[in-house]
Amino acid sequence: MTAKKAFPLRLDPALHDAVQRLADAELRSVNAEIEVLLREALARRGVKVARPEPTRRGRPPAADPRREDS
Repeated sequence: MTAKKAFPLRLDPALHDAVQRLADAELRSVNAEIEVLLREALARRGVKVARPEPTRRGRPPAADPRREDS
């Protein structure tokens, strides 16, 4: 998993409220919505940003899938 860069971001309250409404409609967090908006804006300007590797979800694979622990 790639480490994410954390930094403080100051937003006008009205702008934050608008992003919050959009994030709620898209079922995302405000942080995830800001990332989506930034990627879209950069793409419109022709800036290519590498896509992050998707997070693997669920249980890790078993050491031996044929072995069942009882």
